[in-house]
Amino acid sequence: MLPDHPLAELIAAAAVGRFPAADGGWRRVPPWRPGLEAIIAFTGHAVFAVQPDITGHLLASLGADGFGGAHDPRLITALAGPGGWIDSLDILMAARGTARPGVTPALADRPDLAGHPRAEFAAGIRDHPRVVGYQDPHRSALAVISTGIAGLTELSFELEPGHRGAGGGARLASEVLSTVPSGQIAVAAVAPGNAASVRALLAAGFKPLGSLQLFRRAVHNPGTRVAARTRAKMP
Repeated sequence: MLPDHPLAELIAAAAVGRFPAADGGWRRVPPWRPGLEAIIAFTGHAVFAVQPDITGHLLASLGADGFGGAHDPRLITALAGPGGWIDSLDILMAARGTARPGVTPALADRPDLAGHPRAEFAAGIRDHPRVVGYQDPHRSALAVISTGIAGLTELSFELEPGHRGAGGGARLASEVLSTVPSGQIAVAAVAPGNAASVRALLAAGFKPLGSLQLFRRAVHNPGTRVAARTRAKMP
């Protein structure tokens, strides 16, 4: 069953090849987590997961469209405002869980890795993080399974340096899918420059769907203030 969020439906449809129309347009949906907003782009169509004070008029005035305008750095900088946090522009990818009844997953709970920077970052922007890794206590590779984008299961992972370069990342990405119920959609967000992780996710069966950029406003100013600040900066 999908989470009750319109973006979850869009992502699930895109995962089976039913993408929004590449019409150059955009739409808005509510944020899925308090204090966290996002811009998502599919081919030729964008989605803004923003609070109501960021009005459609404001987005249009900032050049929002489905052909790249949604990810103009000036747009998200204006929305986040001074002191806001802007995450990297990521590729949004999706796959299906492969867990099978009676088959023990290769990864086990590793609460000892909860202080790892990867796990701490996930806990700051997602809900209900579960940290898993290999049973060997000498291994520090980990994956974090959380409630993330649009309420969907979101996965992130990191392989320790000594095991990189020999297909270990792809194995880890594949093995974390074995902890997700069979057929359940799982998403991952990865920076394009992190080519090693992109290759690992592709090898594990993830498909690229679009792009994603998260942001958090330091102060939730009314849209009129955001608009006024933006007009003052625009030529």
